Amino acid sequence: MCGIIGVLGNHEAAPILVEALKRLEYRGYDSAGIATVNRGALARRRAVGKLANLSDLLVHEPLAGKSGIGHTRWATHGAPTVGNAHPHKAGSVAVVHNGIIENFKELREELSHKDIRFSTDTDTETVALLCGYHMSQGLDPVDAARTTMRALEGAFALAFLFEGHEDLMIATRKGSPLAIGHGDGEMFVGSDAIALAPFTDQITYLEEDDFAVLTRSSLTIWDKHDMLANRDMRQIVLESARVDKDGHKHFMAKEIAEQPVALDRALNAYTNTSGDITLPEELDFTKIERLTMVACGTAYYACMVAKYWFETIARLPVEVDVASEFRYREPPVPAGTLALFVSQSGETADTLAALRYMEGKAHQIAGLVNVAESSIARGSDVVLPLHAGPEISVASTKAFTCQLTVLLMLAIRAAQQRGMALPEGMPADLRSLPGLIHQALATEQQVKSSSRDLAKAQDIIFLGRGQLYPLALEGALKLKELSYIHAEGYASGELKHGPIALIDEKVPVVVLAPRDALFEKTVSNMQEVMARGGKVILVTDAEGARLAGEGTHEVIVMPQVPNTLAPILYAIPAQQIAYFTAIAKGTDVDQPRNLAKSVTVE
Repeated sequence: MCGIIGVLGNHEAAPILVEALKRLEYRGYDSAGIATVNRGALARRRAVGKLANLSDLLVHEPLAGKSGIGHTRWATHGAPTVGNAHPHKAGSVAVVHNGIIENFKELREELSHKDIRFSTDTDTETVALLCGYHMSQGLDPVDAARTTMRALEGAFALAFLFEGHEDLMIATRKGSPLAIGHGDGEMFVGSDAIALAPFTDQITYLEEDDFAVLTRSSLTIWDKHDMLANRDMRQIVLESARVDKDGHKHFMAKEIAEQPVALDRALNAYTNTSGDITLPEELDFTKIERLTMVACGTAYYACMVAKYWFETIARLPVEVDVASEFRYREPPVPAGTLALFVSQSGETADTLAALRYMEGKAHQIAGLVNVAESSIARGSDVVLPLHAGPEISVASTKAFTCQLTVLLMLAIRAAQQRGMALPEGMPADLRSLPGLIHQALATEQQVKSSSRDLAKAQDIIFLGRGQLYPLALEGALKLKELSYIHAEGYASGELKHGPIALIDEKVPVVVLAPRDALFEKTVSNMQEVMARGGKVILVTDAEGARLAGEGTHEVIVMPQVPNTLAPILYAIPAQQIAYFTAIAKGTDVDQPRNLAKSVTVE
C-alpha cells in the first residue's frame, strides 16, 4: 500500500521521482504527488488517478530542484482528492507517509488548541503540521522531526524534506518498510528495492523505529534507544528488480506465463543434483510436534492446501489461521510448535504482527517469502525464499504456485525426517511440475471462451473437494479481485448445506475436479447443480471429462497429474478464468480498484 521515493541527487529530481513512482504502481494507489526544494524554496505538484495525470501536470507546471520526495497514495483517511494527496506541506516542511497514525485525532486536537488549522482529511497532515510547529518553536529540522516521530502511534514510514535545506532528508519507520539507497554522491529513499534499482544496487534497510538523517555524502541512523546504529549495506541483484511486461498486455499475463520458469527456479533452489530435497539444516522436523501456518489472502489458501499435505504425508498436526484473526486471538502455543509465516512481500502488516506474537513462544519461526530482505524474513529463525521473481500485478499468480511448491517440498521433507512413507513417485514427480504447468497454460483458448460467458454473470460459485477445496476459494477470490463479479468458493460436500439455494440458470458453477479418489462424490454434487438448471464449467483431466463431461456447459481439460500435485496445476485455470473474465469486463487487471499489492497497514 502506498509508495515512497526520495532523492538527494545531482540531476533534476522530478523526472527521477516520477519514474521511480511508476515502479511502485504495483503497490496500489489512487493519487500521486512530488515535492522538491529548488534554490531553497519548497514546492509540490499533486494529481488524482494514474501517474500519467501527474506527468501531464508537470508538463504544464514544471517543478525544478535536485532534491525531492514523491508518493503514491492508497486512500485510508480521506477520499482520493488533490487536497488529500501527498506530499503534505506545513510551513517549511513537506512529508510523505505510508501507514496509519492511530493517534492523529488526539494530535489534531492538541494542534487546534495552538490555533493551527487543518485543510485535509488525512492523518498525514498531522505529521507535517506537528513538525512545522516544532520548527516554529525554534527546533532545527532534525530535532523537529525526531520530536514529531516520538509523538506518533501506529504504523508509519516517513520521509521529510525541508525548505532551505537542499542537502537534507529525514527518513524513519515503524511497522512499514523503508530502504536507503547509496549512490555516487547521491542518496535515495524508497519503499522497496524495486523503486531504487535503476539508481543503485547498494541498499540499507531501516529497522523498526530507526531514525535516519541523509545528506548526499552521509547516512546517520539512530535506533529506538537514540543510540547510533550500524545497519548493513547490502547489494541487491538488479535483475531481480527488473520491472517490465516483456511484450505482454498486462503484468498478470506475463506472470502467469512465467510460472514454469519460476517453479523450476524454486525446485532447483531446494533440491540437489540427485533430486533430493534440501532444506536449511536448522529446520529439523524431528523436533517439531505441531505446525502453525499464518497468512492472509491468497497465501492463506496456499497454507490451507499445505495442511492436507503435512497431515496426510508427514502426519504432522497443522493449524492454519488468518493473520488478522490470529494476532488478536492470542492462542496458546504448545511446546514443539513450528510457526510458519507465508507472505509474498514479507511485509504484510497482520502477518508480521502475528510473527511478533509468536516470538519467544514457538519452538522455531520460519518465513516463506518472495523478498529475502523483508521484515518477515529478518524476523524469522529460518528463511525460505520463494524464488518466484518480482510479482507486480496485484493478483498473485506465480508467487502462489511457488508457495505451493515450496510448501509441498517442506511436507515431503518433514515426512522423510519423521520416517513416514511418501506417496508413490515422490519427490521425483516434482520435476515434472514445470512441464505440466506449461501444458496447462495451453488450455488458454478454452478458458478464454468460457470466460466470455462468465463475464455476463452477477454471481459465480466455485466447488472443489479435499485439497482442491482451497483452490475453489482461491478461484473465487481471483475472480472477485479482477472482475468485480461476486463469487464464492465452497467445499463440494457443503453444497446441500445452503449454497444450493443460489443455483439457477443465471449462476455458473466452476467445478475443479481431477479424476481422484473424491471424483465420484464431486460428480454427484455437479449433477445436483445441473438438475436445477445451473451451468457447470468442469475443470478436469481427460478421464474425468470422459466420465462426467456430458451435460456440462463447458469442459476444460487439464493434463493428467499425480494427485498430490493437482492443486498446483489447477491453480492455472483458476488464474486464467479470472484474467480473461476481467478482460471481457474491461476492468483494470493489474491494479484492481481498492486493492493494494502489499498490505502494510492493518
